[in-house]
Amino acid sequence: MKTDNRYSSTAIAIHWLAALLIFGAIAMGVYMTSLQLSPTRLKLYNWHKWLGITILALSLVRVLWRATHRPPVDLPMPGWQRHAAHLTHWTLYALFLAVPLAGWTYSSASGFPVVVFGVLPLPDLVAPDRSLAEVLKALHVGLALALGAVIALHVAAVCKHQWLDRDQILFRMLPRVFGRQAP
Repeated sequence: MKTDNRYSSTAIAIHWLAALLIFGAIAMGVYMTSLQLSPTRLKLYNWHKWLGITILALSLVRVLWRATHRPPVDLPMPGWQRHAAHLTHWTLYALFLAVPLAGWTYSSASGFPVVVFGVLPLPDLVAPDRSLAEVLKALHVGLALALGAVIALHVAAVCKHQWLDRDQILFRMLPRVFGRQAP
């Protein structure tokens, strides 16, 4: 196996941790907004904020890692697919940062501070403003929906490559414990 065909262990760990956190944040966001006002709903809002800030921090680490570490060599594929893959990845990175920042700003405009894990108060990004909060809420939801759509596209592309093209692209991002090698 050529070592340049796999992502680094650090990149793999960041990828799957981010995937887990983002899936959790999206699922929690959908669930909590369906609840009536209650202590459970308020608790879930706080947990959702904590996840968002954790995702934001991990995304900054991810972008820094990507900027300082070359990804594996691209697999042979048509140029348009390679271009689409690069565009999709950079769109994901942008949304990984934009969604939590929009949520934090929305929380600030709503007058509800973000206190990470109940102990670390973050500064408000804007002053409380009800009309701005409504705009930011729509922006946060819209960006989250866009993130979900781009993730679905990413997963569909991986499935296409893995099971239709059979180029084993998935194994470039799986931990070695799965026992398969990248092509």
